[in-house]
Amino acid sequence: MAEAMQKAPKGSGAFAPYQVKLSCAFMGLGQLFCRQYTKGALLALLEVGFILFMAFAGAENIVGLITLGTTEGVPIMGIAGDNSVSMLAWGITTVFLILLFALAYYANIKDVIYTARELRKGNPPKSFFESCKELINGKFYFLTLTLPLVFVCIFNIMPIVFTALVAFTDYGGEIVPPRLVSWTGLQSFKVIFTMSEYIGTMGKILAWNILWAFGSTFLVYFGGLGLALLYNSKCLKGKRFWRIFPMFAYAIPSFITLTGFYFMFCDSGPIVGMLKDWGWVSENFTIISYDSRWSLRLLGFFCCAWVGIPSVMFLATGILSNTSIDMYEAARLDGANGLQQFVYLTLPFVLFATTPVIISTFINQFNNFSIFYFLRPETVYAPGYFNANSSDLLINWMYNLTVENGLYSLGSALSLILFAFMAVFSLVAYVTSPAYKKEDTYR
Repeated sequence: MAEAMQKAPKGSGAFAPYQVKLSCAFMGLGQLFCRQYTKGALLALLEVGFILFMAFAGAENIVGLITLGTTEGVPIMGIAGDNSVSMLAWGITTVFLILLFALAYYANIKDVIYTARELRKGNPPKSFFESCKELINGKFYFLTLTLPLVFVCIFNIMPIVFTALVAFTDYGGEIVPPRLVSWTGLQSFKVIFTMSEYIGTMGKILAWNILWAFGSTFLVYFGGLGLALLYNSKCLKGKRFWRIFPMFAYAIPSFITLTGFYFMFCDSGPIVGMLKDWGWVSENFTIISYDSRWSLRLLGFFCCAWVGIPSVMFLATGILSNTSIDMYEAARLDGANGLQQFVYLTLPFVLFATTPVIISTFINQFNNFSIFYFLRPETVYAPGYFNANSSDLLINWMYNLTVENGLYSLGSALSLILFAFMAVFSLVAYVTSPAYKKEDTYR
């Protein structure tokens, strides 16, 4: 092979097809024929390492992903058996490694095609040092994004894939290791949509969840916008002083705020105690209880406004500072009052600039786990609900099913339904919004 490379004339291109075919057959061979020995050796070692991994562990992991184990463990008899959950996780990891290797293989072929073309033009092949220097100077973004991308795959994408696949198994309840988990297809979705206790609970929680998402988004958005307009008005004195109070609500961590509200409004808290002492409510009155439906829901709206309004206020303040004064002066000359200026000038401008924020706020409120988790009453589920309270959102119900009751497959199926609903809604809402259709309006 070395003699053939030495006899090959520079720029003749006689070896170009063979170089590409060799790299297709085995990584690095084409680079070796192009006299890029260091790069070719490293690529060849990469494929050798991948082959060894697949031979000693990878193939077994793929089989485990398909079967989820064949030997059930019996701890009393000392039989460890197969851990289906671990086999699922390792199988997903192996699939990701195969995909990464496929990308490396593609880059290897693309590189040897480029090198062969350069040889055909009569240019000498780049050394390993020159290739590294070109990568640092010309494609530094690739180096800086590679490590974050790896971490995103490990800590974001792989757990999402694992959760999605669990929805198609019978994992949960009594079927947990050392018992074997099996693939069940769409059985978990069938259970949710056919069993009366599940579909009834899901229908009631979904209706409340949608009401909560729209109501809390409206309250937070227009509450923040109203505060921003108030602080920007000329009649308000001491604006810097009044802006301190929303900053306190924004700076304090939300879980501390929600915990404080819980102790203030619980049965033994000062608020309920004062209402009872003044005779305004009966002795049986409760705000935070498994059967106190609307009192707890209204408290949730209040806490959501307390936590969320300051951030929208700061955002709206920055947007309002960029509005044109001439536009308002022209409106006043035409006889427009303050309400008309707000409806026809301020509101369209702010809505146009903050449409993505409104959509993200709606999604955050739809999946707002913390509000009713920290305000939740004792772990007693409400009558007519399966493993849920009347104030729970879908995300809270999913937590109850998985963490508290171990119904992992049902929780995963519910999370996929939730994801599909929110993905379709956010996409349709943004594509049909003026911010997408008329993005040049306010430029």
